[in-house]
Amino acid sequence: MDHWWAPWRLAYVTSASGTDNSCIFCRLTPDQDLAREDLILIRGGCSHVILNLYPYNSGHLMVVPDRHIPTLAAMTPEEQLELMRFTRLAEMALTEAYHPQGINIGINLGRSAGAGVVDHLHVHLVPRWTGDTNFMTVIGDVRVLPEDLETTAKKLRPIFERLQRDETR
Repeated sequence: MDHWWAPWRLAYVTSASGTDNSCIFCRLTPDQDLAREDLILIRGGCSHVILNLYPYNSGHLMVVPDRHIPTLAAMTPEEQLELMRFTRLAEMALTEAYHPQGINIGINLGRSAGAGVVDHLHVHLVPRWTGDTNFMTVIGDVRVLPEDLETTAKKLRPIFERLQRDETR
């Protein structure tokens, strides 16, 4: 396997220990991390939708509760409702913007289940297309993304805003 130098990932890897002080999601409040605010597509009363800084595919996003909570069982009914509402809107937005042939939607609870950020629940949505695991991923162990995050945000943000407006009508 080739090793590719990616020094920008060090801050992410070393900050994802899962405590409130170091949790990457807890630092993404409007008053704490304006540098990453451009990744947030929509905010609600107790959660938000954010682009994955290290996506598996173009359009990979996450629905994240604002409160640092480890499990679905720890959520309030209001948090549960908004998490599922935003997951639904995310599915609709990704379908409209990317026309995927499928979408992986998942929650990894705990490190053993594959959680990269332990103890702060979040839902991943990854658009998928037949053949999107191309030779670069299979043979080269490299992921090639055809769209940068700024373009993804510009494409999805207006769709989320419209979908949220339509919900309130």
